[in-house]
Amino acid sequence: MKLTCKQLNPGPCKTWLIGNDANNEVIFLDPVIEHVNDYQQLVEREGLHVGMAIDTHTHADHISGGASLKDMLQCEYGMHAASPVKCATFSMNDGFTWNLFDTIAVKVMHTPGHTRDSISLIFPDWIFTGDALFLDDGGAGRDDLPGGDAGAHWETLRKFAELDDELIVNPAHDYRDRQPSALKRQKETNPHLKKSLESRDAFVQYLEDLKLGPADWMKDVLTANYACARDPHAAWIPADSPACEVKGTMDISANEAQVGSIPPFMLKQKLAGKQPPLLIDVREPGELDAPLGHIEGVLNIPIGQLASRIGELDEHRDKDIVTVCRSGGRAYTAAQILSVGGFSNVAVLEGGMLQWNTL
Repeated sequence: MKLTCKQLNPGPCKTWLIGNDANNEVIFLDPVIEHVNDYQQLVEREGLHVGMAIDTHTHADHISGGASLKDMLQCEYGMHAASPVKCATFSMNDGFTWNLFDTIAVKVMHTPGHTRDSISLIFPDWIFTGDALFLDDGGAGRDDLPGGDAGAHWETLRKFAELDDELIVNPAHDYRDRQPSALKRQKETNPHLKKSLESRDAFVQYLEDLKLGPADWMKDVLTANYACARDPHAAWIPADSPACEVKGTMDISANEAQVGSIPPFMLKQKLAGKQPPLLIDVREPGELDAPLGHIEGVLNIPIGQLASRIGELDEHRDKDIVTVCRSGGRAYTAAQILSVGGFSNVAVLEGGMLQWNTL
């Protein structure tokens, strides 16, 4: 029997179709509601038999298509046993070995951190990691959403480190056209896996320093998925935002390849010029009145609100913009969100307010 694996979606949310060539039996992994009609047409066109739709976790950046596929195709809907999504019909726990297509042993591994109900599926040659592990410099899903736990994520990453190096990593998201590759490569390139080699406390501090407040709209998406929404408009979702990816956790040197930076002395000169840039401080409001202070005239939009408030900045699309935070991590995330949103002249204050205050 030959297993096949195909990614179905055009965007950053990845839906994997895993099939048995011998009898056209398939499963859908992490289906997205916007594409459920496409999935149904594919099933009818190719004469597929759908055994199950599975979500690796409760998603916060899109409405799941799992509940809709369950209704449309009369298939099972699988999730971790602790999932708050009550319409799931097939529960999976850590260590459960599932005989997929009767002959292929698939191991379920509980991989919490991004959410409490996250699972990864380990096939003979592949591992489907959901948001517990992304590819290369993408790191992994953020841990500051409801149910997230950085300490649990550290333990999950230590589990990944013990797996077969040759397993091909297939995540639920990718925002920059990265390609699935072996776990061995991820141990060399993925900042989350590299940071997990340090202590649990160090890893937790590494993430907490970013202070990435959850975007309000993501809470609405979680609520819609808890309720098994069948309406793609059940929650407002900004287009093309790299919302689940913890870009700010990468080393600054890695981020510099994607967004530019400006040193404090140069920013000070520009602010004194005839066309000063727009400053956006993405810290929480209380931080602007803390000892590090803030730069006069700065616009404050917390990082967790930026994607949903990006429309407020439309009049500044052609203007130079500099993003600011405490040390640079959140500002890099903000610059990337703005770049994806069509703002082409964005830079990051190098070293954040920590460096600004050394002038």
